[in-house]
Amino acid sequence: GMLNLAKDYITWGEISKETLALALKERALLTGRKKIKEEEMKDSLGYSSFDEVADYLISGKTLTSLKNVVPVLRLNPPKGGLESIRKSYKSGGTSGYRGDAINVLIKKMLKEGVDLNGKN
Repeated sequence: GMLNLAKDYITWGEISKETLALALKERALLTGRKKIKEEEMKDSLGYSSFDEVADYLISGKTLTSLKNVVPVLRLNPPKGGLESIRKSYKSGGTSGYRGDAINVLIKKMLKEGVDLNGKN
C-alpha cells in the first residue's frame, strides 16, 4: 500500500552484496559520527569485514540491529545527475522499481563529493 502511494517520488530495487559492502565501507558510521575502520570492526561490531556485515544484512536483518552503528547511510546526489524525474524507470525516468539496476545508482551516489561526516 504505502510503496504504491510513494512510487512516483522514490526508487527501489534489490541491492547486491558487493554494493552493500561498498556502501557500508564508504558511509557507515559508529555512534558519535566516527567512520568504521576495518581494523576496528571486530571490537566494535563483532564482524571481521564489511562483507560479513553485508551478508548479515542481506539475510534480512536491519542496521538498527547492529550495536553502535548509526542506522542511516547518507548518500550524495548521483554523479552525472538523474534521468527524468517525471517518468518511471521503465519509461526512461528515475522513479519506481529498478530491480538490480539500483546497484548502478547507488554506486553513482557513492562517488566522491561532499564529506557527509561534517568535515568538509
